[in-house]
Amino acid sequence: MSPPPDSPSRGILLILAATMIFSIADTIAKFLTVELAAVQINWTRYLVSSIMALAISLRSPGHPFRAVHPKTQLVRGLCVTCSSLLFVMAISVIPLAEAASIGFVAPLVVTILSIPLLGEVVGIRRWAAVGAGLLGVLIVLRPGSDAFQLQSLFALAGACTWALALVLTRKMAGTMERGATTMLWSSLTGLTILSVMLPFHFRIPGFASLALLLLMSVLGSAGQWLVILAHRHAPASVLAPIFYIQLLWTTLGGYLVFSAVPDRWTLVGAGIIIGSGLYTAHRERVRAQGRLGHTSITR
Repeated sequence: MSPPPDSPSRGILLILAATMIFSIADTIAKFLTVELAAVQINWTRYLVSSIMALAISLRSPGHPFRAVHPKTQLVRGLCVTCSSLLFVMAISVIPLAEAASIGFVAPLVVTILSIPLLGEVVGIRRWAAVGAGLLGVLIVLRPGSDAFQLQSLFALAGACTWALALVLTRKMAGTMERGATTMLWSSLTGLTILSVMLPFHFRIPGFASLALLLLMSVLGSAGQWLVILAHRHAPASVLAPIFYIQLLWTTLGGYLVFSAVPDRWTLVGAGIIIGSGLYTAHRERVRAQGRLGHTSITR
């Protein structure tokens, strides 16, 4: 069992490091899409992730493969796999900053999905934040204009599948399901699905591409581990807003490697999405404090 949060500043620093690592991994992934298919890129990532997840699970108490909710674990693993695959397909065509901006709509989709799947009640202020965030997505996508690209919808679909994975994670949070088991099941589910698809997309990578593939996979797995460590030191409500720093690193990576500069409408839309996401995180923190206060009173 993880120790209680005791060092928010350490948790924030770990998240900052994780966002930088994720941005580097995404930049490498976009670079690799010139030579390799998204399936092969993600397969390598999931292979390394599965090895890491297995090592963590074997060090944890209990049986690493025994899931309390196997069907939910499989669906979650499928959602995570689809999300990562769709994101790489998107960044193969559209700029990193645009894909990352669209991806940040996930917390807002979580708010929508939490109603039917978690039975939560969403107030008018959170609905307003969701509406503003979706408006920001439309500004980034600009459907009907010359700037619209169909691949942008891959990023949006990836954000939606990731949001569903987050909701399923929340649903299992109140049960006896262990984090190490969830990580292992998601990794192995993704590896299995992508292994079936790999023969139809496989290309022998050059030495440089192989080295970048391995580096990207190690960085992605290391970033996930830093996120796990961060949540041992600070609550999710404190850490959630820090993730938006990733857009800064991603934009910087896109500029340094691909000389891509986001246009003003992408920046405007991204700003609206981030603002609505920050407000949603604030409301989540207020609700969490309210539940904690109610619990302390009724004890």
